[in-house]
Amino acid sequence: MNSLITVSAIAFVVMSLVVLAMAVGVMFTGREIKGSCGGLNGGDCACKDRCDADPEYRG
Repeated sequence: MNSLITVSAIAFVVMSLVVLAMAVGVMFTGREIKGSCGGLNGGDCACKDRCDADPEYRG
């Protein structure tokens, strides 16, 4: 049981460090977070035409 807690704590710390490193990297490079539809600024969505043409495609 003790080793499970230790491994879980180590995994949590490692994942937290990875997320922190990615966040710091984004802050220092000044790049914006982007997704398939252009990110936070809107932009052209790759799925927009498909969703507008077929309402059932939206799910």
